Amino acid sequence: MTAPGSDLRLRQYSERDAAAVRRLHELAMEPTGTDPDDIPGTDDLQAIGERYLDAGGEFLVGVRPTDAGTDAAPSVQDGLLAAMGGVLPNEAGHDDERAVAGAAELHRMRVAPAHQREGYGRALLHALEGWAREAGFDPLLATTARTQPAAVSFYRAEGYEAVGESTEAGYELLHFEKSL
Repeated sequence: MTAPGSDLRLRQYSERDAAAVRRLHELAMEPTGTDPDDIPGTDDLQAIGERYLDAGGEFLVGVRPTDAGTDAAPSVQDGLLAAMGGVLPNEAGHDDERAVAGAAELHRMRVAPAHQREGYGRALLHALEGWAREAGFDPLLATTARTQPAAVSFYRAEGYEAVGESTEAGYELLHFEKSL
């Protein structure tokens, strides 16, 4: 599916995307001053098929055409990886997360820094929300660190309500929830 008003095409993750997904994770964390290897739970990026798709979730990648100009996004077989993100049934999430009956939770929402504020994150979020709604999940949960103010603002602007705070591995986290 192509995101409305953009050249971003959203599709399900494929194993051939593995290296580019890891690289996008690293690129997206650099501006926040966060060591991408220090983020708890990122071992899920080493087994997306198993951790997301086989667990009843979804993981989407947003691909731009390679002829869309110079880019600081990793290459994949069908273009440049500009965005990525997944959603999991709440019970399949990380052990340290909130337990909310019937919920799904967003994970690893990332947009290449060169493409932030172009609507790619919003298109990805709306696609994942649609998937979760169709799969019967409600509410949708999101957690982000205070060190990521753009993500905090993004979730608030998209109708997510702050419902709590916690600390994990030294990160001050904000927990969000949205009824689908």
